[in-house]
Amino acid sequence: MVERYALSPMKELWTVQASLRRWLTVELAVMEAYEQLGLIPLGVSEKAKRNALIDLSLFETYERETDHEVIAFIKMATKNMQDEARYFHYGLTSSDVIDTALSLALVESSDILLDALSKLLKSLWVLANKHKYTVTIGRTHGVHAEPTSFGLKVLNWYAEMKRNQERLRIAREQVRVGKISGAVGNYANVPPEVEELALTKLGLKPTPISSQIVGRDHHAFFIMVLALTASGIERIATEVRHLQRTEVMEAQEPFKEGQKGSSAMPHKQNPILCERLCGLARIVRSFVNSSLENNNLWHERDISHSSAERYIFPDATQTLHYMLVKTNHLIENLTVYEDRMLKNLNLTRGLVYSEKVMLKLVEKGMSRSEAYDLVQSLALRCWKTQEDFKTLVAQNVPFLTSRDLEEIFDPNHFLKNVDRIFSRFEGE
Repeated sequence: MVERYALSPMKELWTVQASLRRWLTVELAVMEAYEQLGLIPLGVSEKAKRNALIDLSLFETYERETDHEVIAFIKMATKNMQDEARYFHYGLTSSDVIDTALSLALVESSDILLDALSKLLKSLWVLANKHKYTVTIGRTHGVHAEPTSFGLKVLNWYAEMKRNQERLRIAREQVRVGKISGAVGNYANVPPEVEELALTKLGLKPTPISSQIVGRDHHAFFIMVLALTASGIERIATEVRHLQRTEVMEAQEPFKEGQKGSSAMPHKQNPILCERLCGLARIVRSFVNSSLENNNLWHERDISHSSAERYIFPDATQTLHYMLVKTNHLIENLTVYEDRMLKNLNLTRGLVYSEKVMLKLVEKGMSRSEAYDLVQSLALRCWKTQEDFKTLVAQNVPFLTSRDLEEIFDPNHFLKNVDRIFSRFEGE
């Protein structure tokens, strides 16, 4: 993981030291389960817990010797143990420890991500409500369409992040599984009761069936949810980047005192945070393909997934965590230029009300096809001549009253259902 984008507490979760401690936690839970079932002598697990050793330097020495990280871990952990060492890793295979400990890490990382996502949702909700009635131009294809509310734009981001929150909760449950079923997963050397007790102690659920590993579809689903969330952040960042363009300048990401925008041009205030978020979203999405490919292993297992996962899980969770924290900072400190929104709304001299004109003509008795053609011809003339569209309509459609025109060209008409849309999120 690039240290630049690693934040606490997520980055501490993925250190080698933390991984070894999780492995030890799993081993001790298994020993306690054996002991509780009367399969090993009483007091053994407590002795093992008291005498267990975590020494990163020693672990690295043993791993260089054995070229097997779990054997190196066992040698390190039991170095100071006595007779209780006989029951350490008893009946287990490496994946029992690695996969179960990985689930512990993924559950904890999910909780960190959910906490960060919850903070972002609160910031989005505040911003959406603050600008519930702020009129702005809605754009389709990058072109002015019709007036809308900037609050609705933000509420749309909020709704997507709410869906991502629910997806992440489901994904957390998907990875909240472990396996203590031994080599090839048939419980030949470890009873199912040991698995049930040990995983309960760890706050995990037994996967109904495993080979020698937990099926990687669990993990692929988790990564896909992370990628979806990252894409949602990219959508926000892309919008702000567009709104910060000089020609638009309707919103701007925070620019702190002392910050520099360019080594050459002192006037520059670039949307570097939003651009960074877009770039990092590409990184998170890139892990999806590897995660899907990891699901296809030879027979009961191989370890072709292992090397890929050493990148995928630490990098994906840390990158998304960074993105959530920074997006929250972006939303909390976003500058919104309401006057510029109004100015941009009027750039087309009223053309954005063309549909309202057409509908009013239909209401007055004209066919929709005739109304469309008439309004389009006036609109195209307006584009060419730079005439005011409202004036042009008044001159060419005499049966529209001044009251009709005021109603048609009122931007607040487009906000009449804003409260109703917001009410769908009551209690947020």
